[in-house]
Amino acid sequence: MSVCSTNKKSDLALHGGQPVRRANLPYGRHWISPADIAAVTKVLESDWLTTGPKVREFERALADFVGAREAVAVSSGTAALHAAVDALRIGPGDEVVVPAMTFAATANCVVYCGGTPVFADVCPRTLLINPADAEAKMTARTKAVIAVDYAGQPCDYGQLKELTGSRQIALIADGCHALGAAVGETPVGSLADLTAFSLHPVKHITSGEGGAVTTNDQALAERMRRFRNHGINLDARNRETKGTWIYEITDLGYNYRLTDFQCALAASQLQHLPEWIARRRQIARRYDTAFAELAGVRPLATRAGITHAFHLYVVELDLERLDATRTEMFHALRAEGIGVNVHYVPVHLHPFYQQRFGTRPGLCPTAERLYERILSLPIFPLMQDSDVEDVVTAMQKVLGAFLRDPSA
Repeated sequence: MSVCSTNKKSDLALHGGQPVRRANLPYGRHWISPADIAAVTKVLESDWLTTGPKVREFERALADFVGAREAVAVSSGTAALHAAVDALRIGPGDEVVVPAMTFAATANCVVYCGGTPVFADVCPRTLLINPADAEAKMTARTKAVIAVDYAGQPCDYGQLKELTGSRQIALIADGCHALGAAVGETPVGSLADLTAFSLHPVKHITSGEGGAVTTNDQALAERMRRFRNHGINLDARNRETKGTWIYEITDLGYNYRLTDFQCALAASQLQHLPEWIARRRQIARRYDTAFAELAGVRPLATRAGITHAFHLYVVELDLERLDATRTEMFHALRAEGIGVNVHYVPVHLHPFYQQRFGTRPGLCPTAERLYERILSLPIFPLMQDSDVEDVVTAMQKVLGAFLRDPSA
């Protein structure tokens, strides 16, 4: 079914019409419960605000949740990626294949360690890393591949493991969108050699700012624990337990520690994750149904056999059928009170990468083409059904106004 043809550009809030919503609906938002606040307060009243017992408690709970042996809590998703790349001893002269369609931290973490990010294109219907292009970008200097579970959908780890395993290179999962997702019965967090997660407020659970890395390799986990604490072999609680003041810096590290009260918040939130993922999927199904009947837009595809975590709900605009650019659609929907966003500018198009590494437009044509067409719509567990309907109504209104051939 096509969009209703009665909508006119003059009806749009952008042009003075009545908006669908008065209050802005953001694309993502945290949910803090009284139990979360109580968990944080309890730690604030305790003896340990950092490097204390809540860090290990959260790490154990997260590792168990994703089916990994180890989890290492750090101060952000970016710190998680940095710790993972450092743990693999990637440095100058090494290359790491990363997808072009991701947040810049996925590539920045390679640069932090002195390595060179090599950008692979993405699959057109999922925006996940294209294994064939990743393979084409590999050289004798490739030491790892970072696969981004874009929007909350797991990558094709079967193919990626074949590529990396046959070359004896590491596979890192950037799972910052995908806590709670799975391939079959295997959760994201135990599909790669190392998996980085984010605990930012718009993600599935939050610690304010925060992140974590999961792995089955104990040696890598211990290296990351030193890395987050200046490269020191014993943190403050270890020294207190052992009754010593002596410590050694064995590697160059950073202050990437996550506090105990942040870990208490994350651990409390983790208990709600299954129901929150279920709500995200419920919202996504409503969108799927609505947009299947709407001309000018289509959701990204979902791979068979996976559980999607829906950190983002991304649609592709059919610009050939619209009398508007993506930018115009963005502003029109924002004027209706719908806080759409765009994820992401392909990393190789940022000035830093063009100047430092000589990347140019045309390197990853699929990512570049789709960047001009995608929008992220609001999706988070705290949304009410009425909020979801507002998004659908606004999409119908704006698409109806810009559709070139409403009768098609």
